Amino acid sequence: MAKHTNIRKTTKEEMTERHKSLQLARVCSFIIAVAIAFCLGFILRGNDVIMQFLGIDRPSVANSNPGLTTSGNTYDSIGARVAEVEGLLASESLINYDLSAATSACLNSFAGSINDPYLTYFDEARYRNYVSEASTNTNAGIGVLLSEHDGNVFAVDVFDNGPAAAAGVVQNDMIVAIGGNNVEDWTATEIANALSKEEGNEVVVTWRRTTVSGSNSGTEEFTTTITCSRSSKENVSTDLVDEVGYIKLRQLTKNSADLVAAALSDLSSRGARAFVFDLRDCPGGYLSQAVDIASLFITSGNVVQIQTAEELTSKAVSGVTKTNAPLVVLINSNTAAAAEVLAAALQDSKRATLVGLTTLGKGSVQVIRELSFGGALRYTAARYISPAGHELSNSGVSPDIRVTLASDGTDNQLSIAYETALNLIVG
Repeated sequence: MAKHTNIRKTTKEEMTERHKSLQLARVCSFIIAVAIAFCLGFILRGNDVIMQFLGIDRPSVANSNPGLTTSGNTYDSIGARVAEVEGLLASESLINYDLSAATSACLNSFAGSINDPYLTYFDEARYRNYVSEASTNTNAGIGVLLSEHDGNVFAVDVFDNGPAAAAGVVQNDMIVAIGGNNVEDWTATEIANALSKEEGNEVVVTWRRTTVSGSNSGTEEFTTTITCSRSSKENVSTDLVDEVGYIKLRQLTKNSADLVAAALSDLSSRGARAFVFDLRDCPGGYLSQAVDIASLFITSGNVVQIQTAEELTSKAVSGVTKTNAPLVVLINSNTAAAAEVLAAALQDSKRATLVGLTTLGKGSVQVIRELSFGGALRYTAARYISPAGHELSNSGVSPDIRVTLASDGTDNQLSIAYETALNLIVG
């Protein structure tokens, strides 16, 4: 009996061990199966043919992603990435959206992330108004000359007897609202149009002014109600002091070169033997006029180089020189764009001595292109480079003789320019 009992005990132990082994095998098999399924998920989830063969109905993102036909790679195209998101929403989302509103939000956000302060998206209504106002506007204004830099529009010149001056507006005041509407993302052209009303009508303008008190600086905002009227300044004005002819150019309009040429002839006939050419507060304008004016002083060579995405080109003087008399050019921090091109060309060619302060550094060109779905895009398409290879954007043009404004309000920059010009007269 004892031997029989010992045999039954051994059999139970073997069964217990065998049961444990089976449980361990099942656990291992389950883990392996999960791992295989996990890997297959990665392998098969993008393969619609295999997924459909397996009877799994999974909509293809690629089929609803038109961006892939443009780029083929959602990692190197913002359009393809947006298209992928749009495709997912179109296929699977229950929430609808307004296409025009989504387009504006998307493109405005995209523009804000790009290092181009002049990049602006115009939706269809905004662009239609922009074109209409720019082509038909003949109304009165508020008596300011506007300039634009880094997305800000400011009064680069305030006409002495104009309505804005009477309301207390001064040079460099920035426009932040018109009629209670924020305009800080508007272009200079849009703001100029909004400030143009029929003579006698009022416009409410909110300004931002930089204030300096000792070593501290800050900003303050104030609102003016201005009655529009037709006020202006002559674009070119002249004077003769001793033997120095003075020419002030306010902006580069379509006939600026002809006006400057006429001023040179008149002052020369009256005894001018040297010239002071004042480009302070000139916001620029037509590049062709800058080239033509440079040609009045420079006999040969390039006036400017223009860098685009495709090539580097240059514009040379015309070869029709008006005078070889000594020349001093006045510049300041509001001298901008094509006016900077003109100053840089005269400096690089050793034709003029520059007096004043470093220019604004707005050495770039913006263009507006219509979009196929309505609206337009304004963006920087080119940059100006001086004949000697100095890029004007951001850095501007530095004077040969730096002169800050006098604290008592006297125009010491002009005084030093006259003195410099007199010293250049020979004999």
